Amino acid sequence: MCGIVGAIAQRNVVPMLVDGLKRLEYRGYDSAGVAVLNNGVRRVRRVGRVAEMEAAANAENLTGFVGIGHTRWATHGGVTEPNAHPHISADELAVVHNGIIENHDEQRDRLKKLGYKFDSQTDTEVVAHLIHYYHRQGADLLTSVQKAVRELVGAYAIAVVSLKNPDILIVARVGCPLLIGLGEGENFVASDVSAVLSATRRVIYLEEGDVAALTREQVRIFDHDGKTVERKINVSDVSLASLELGPYSHFMQKEIHEQPRALADTLEAVMDNGIMPELFGADAADVFKKIEGVQILACGTSYYASSVARYWLESIAKVPCNVEIASEYRYRDFVPNPKNLIVTISQSGETLDTMEALKRAKELGHEHTLSICNVQESAIPRASKLVFHTRAGAEIGVASTKAFTTQLVALFVLTLTLAKLKGRLSAKDEAMHIDALRHLPGSVQHALNLEPQISAWSERFAQKEHALFLGRGIHYPIALEGALKLKEISYIHAEAYPAGELKHGPLALVDNNMPVVVIAPNDTLLEKVKSNMQEVRARGGELYVFADLDSHFHDSEDVHVIRTPRHVGVLSPIVHAIPVQLLAYHAALARGTDVDKPRNLAKSVTVE
Repeated sequence: MCGIVGAIAQRNVVPMLVDGLKRLEYRGYDSAGVAVLNNGVRRVRRVGRVAEMEAAANAENLTGFVGIGHTRWATHGGVTEPNAHPHISADELAVVHNGIIENHDEQRDRLKKLGYKFDSQTDTEVVAHLIHYYHRQGADLLTSVQKAVRELVGAYAIAVVSLKNPDILIVARVGCPLLIGLGEGENFVASDVSAVLSATRRVIYLEEGDVAALTREQVRIFDHDGKTVERKINVSDVSLASLELGPYSHFMQKEIHEQPRALADTLEAVMDNGIMPELFGADAADVFKKIEGVQILACGTSYYASSVARYWLESIAKVPCNVEIASEYRYRDFVPNPKNLIVTISQSGETLDTMEALKRAKELGHEHTLSICNVQESAIPRASKLVFHTRAGAEIGVASTKAFTTQLVALFVLTLTLAKLKGRLSAKDEAMHIDALRHLPGSVQHALNLEPQISAWSERFAQKEHALFLGRGIHYPIALEGALKLKEISYIHAEAYPAGELKHGPLALVDNNMPVVVIAPNDTLLEKVKSNMQEVRARGGELYVFADLDSHFHDSEDVHVIRTPRHVGVLSPIVHAIPVQLLAYHAALARGTDVDKPRNLAKSVTVE
């Protein structure tokens, strides 16, 4: 969600702050601002895009050698300039903050009694005044931050600068990601590595409870007990090219078309070495042999990928599998089985609900944990015993596409690995599945070639306000994903149902103004799906059918058919994910919405 960037250097840091904020735009935001130290705390904030804030900063000739910047996604208080970050206390200290301070009301009342006035509705202004309170008592900036954060309840990543200590930048984190970028005679801070790549690839990921002090020449890190610690220096392999649009109109379009390459890259180790537990970590064989079942925790698109995997795990590996929305898992009573494998799935590796669900699972005695994630060194993989990194590359568009399909292949590889270890995968079947995986990128490319036909459909969809998606069996989660994509970026209200549920309620909605999208592959449930389609036609509904090349469907006035490649067996959900992504993208284009930055949403959901 919100984005942080900061720098301390021997050069003007404003261009770097602005560039970093632009690279954080994909996370989702509604306002932006920067503050620098230069004969006072100079600040520029604007509601809207970073470009508007940049123009204002240029108009004011904003310069400085130390500064912080922020993109805000509103939680406490509306989308207004007074609520935008950075927040300033007593004209001498500036703060940016990601996360939510749960005890902000209590702290606000206390600080008002101490004489502080509040100019915003945010919880962040509490942080600024609280640090300043200790600062004015005589503590240096580092000590002031350390004292203040001990009194904060909630999740936060913060960066602080002060006129009293103008040669230092202080940062702290609990529950929200934050990293330090190491330069030559300059250092940086950001919530995402993309924000510092133009300056450095050497980064340190701060651990839970860390507070760090950055000068131009040095970085000191302290743990939650205030003890000096060393953290690993990582060299990021994210390329700047992956963060650029290239010949595409939108990042979502680019990422949809990158899926054959992303799938091939994710499967590279499987193609080279076959199905082996070491793909998930050195201890994976021992862990997998001990487990009795699988519990998957995820949110949004990752939850739908998990729902597909449940079919694979139970039908191929014969392993019981339960899939739960991470935000629900945290707050209900259930009977834990410590012999289950806890699988957490997150594109960013910093999804707060998923991270907290993993913590909850550990509290309940679950030691066997596996993370499937697209971002190396992010919080969730670091907290997991085993890790499988998808190799989708940077995903900028808010609506996930290539992360979804690479999560699916990762889960399929997990399925085959468990089946093999438990003696339920013959050598013949293993070879068959590997061959299917080898041909999967090509099948996905064939599905991408359907884009002109799908684009033509989108013109009709753009005129609608509601849509219904239907699927059966393993393709029902793809219907859910299709409905999610459509409403995320086109703002067309869409719902998905198992096709057999039509007569149990949704059929009441069907008329000639409600397009019905059907996922209809040539599998064992095809005839059942055809019967459900007849129920729609009998009520005057208009059908849009994604079928396989070898399915026997015919176009008519109220039935429109697009045929994906020949049926690819159990991997069919991955291929059928492509057309629903393209339908959402082109419907959004036709409606003129902001495809990559849909309203009210954020790429990285780091608040509850």
